[in-house]
Amino acid sequence: MSEGAALKAKDSPPLILLEPAALTPREIVAELDRYIIGQGEAKRSVAIALRNRWRRLRVPARMREEILPKNITLIGPTGVGKTEIARRMAKLAGAPFLKVEASKFTEVGYVGRDVESIIRDLVEVGVGMVRADQVARVRVHARQAAEDRLLEILVPSLNPPLPGAAEQPNATREKFRALLRAGQLDQRTVEIEVAERAGSPILEMVSIPGMESLDMNMKDMLSSLLPKRRKKRSVPIKEAFDLLEQEEADKLIDMDEVARTAVRHVEQNGIVFLDEIDKIAGRGTTGGPDISREGVQRDILPIVEGSTVNTKYGPVQTDHILFIAAGAFHVAKPSDLIPELQGRFPIRVELKTLTKADLVRILTEPENALIRQYQELLRTEGVELTFTPSAIEELAGIATEVNSQGENIGARRLHTVLERTVEEISFEADAMRGQSVEITPEYIRKQLADIVKNQDLSRYIL
Repeated sequence: MSEGAALKAKDSPPLILLEPAALTPREIVAELDRYIIGQGEAKRSVAIALRNRWRRLRVPARMREEILPKNITLIGPTGVGKTEIARRMAKLAGAPFLKVEASKFTEVGYVGRDVESIIRDLVEVGVGMVRADQVARVRVHARQAAEDRLLEILVPSLNPPLPGAAEQPNATREKFRALLRAGQLDQRTVEIEVAERAGSPILEMVSIPGMESLDMNMKDMLSSLLPKRRKKRSVPIKEAFDLLEQEEADKLIDMDEVARTAVRHVEQNGIVFLDEIDKIAGRGTTGGPDISREGVQRDILPIVEGSTVNTKYGPVQTDHILFIAAGAFHVAKPSDLIPELQGRFPIRVELKTLTKADLVRILTEPENALIRQYQELLRTEGVELTFTPSAIEELAGIATEVNSQGENIGARRLHTVLERTVEEISFEADAMRGQSVEITPEYIRKQLADIVKNQDLSRYIL
């Protein structure tokens, strides 16, 4: 390598093996539109944030570290798409993604989870992603090794071989190999020896509530001292093959490299969705169950600002992890958060309440539309389910009406309304094979009439 090339490599090393997908903001929004109806402003904001991660990896190394993510606050009632937007965005990016509820954490000194466990959990997600990627790379070799181990059990080698019998076991083994690959031996039972994966009772005894970091380090230390146990199991050959393939893949993967790659992946691409941020927005509380709300905010602040969190895979810097906070803010306001935390979420987007027209589109347009889901479920029983356009309008109208009379839970109301509509058909589907059922407005009103009329009852059922 020349001196200039060496200096360039030193100045701008490859950051990660898995980098963000090179989708433009317009392409990201188009992908989100396939699953989420409306909320164009929120989609644009997350699309720009995602594209900026790709851009940051291509600026000079010195500037790269100075470009921090612009964290986002999504404001809107439940069921309008806040979580789905963040989840789909992370999936598009191939990024480690973790959804947590802010209300589940407590201030240091109180019993409960500390906020640093967010990063430790995110690293576990990253390790799982990188490991899955590495397993896919070595799958061919792992399958071959697992197949050989399984054939050794089914057709043991003669050691030492008998005179003149060297060819016979090989021929028999190849016949078994053909049967195995054809799936003709899947249901036969075989006894194999595999490593136990369950946690040791001794390790569980050292759990220390509220001290996850110390707990984790003690378990790692003890597990390295204890001998690995193996257990014989009698399982179907298909399951045995999967277990042996997993073991062989583990042998081929360098877990130290997986851990290092995962840590870099989390540091550069990690996304944390901090839900129910409004539940810790109360300030000025002097006692009672809400005493630690402001304390939780102050504990979250260093992680969002950028700090180093110790994990079992090594220290993780949080400076470039993207945080997306979300909350309904019915009672509290974003301004009720401590000023330091507000400043770390510079982008605020208000999601709109869903209208009847939005609910009609949600029922029919997305690739995973609810109506399509029910049609596919009943098709497995040989029942063809169809909805007239006016029936879809009726479902959306009832959902909108119930939302307006009680708690507005947005698109989630459609799940309940639709489930109640097709409940009788779902129950009798096994006896209706070969039939076609058309859902009309009259049928929907018949199924839901009593519940919709009785507002007290609808609060419990719908």
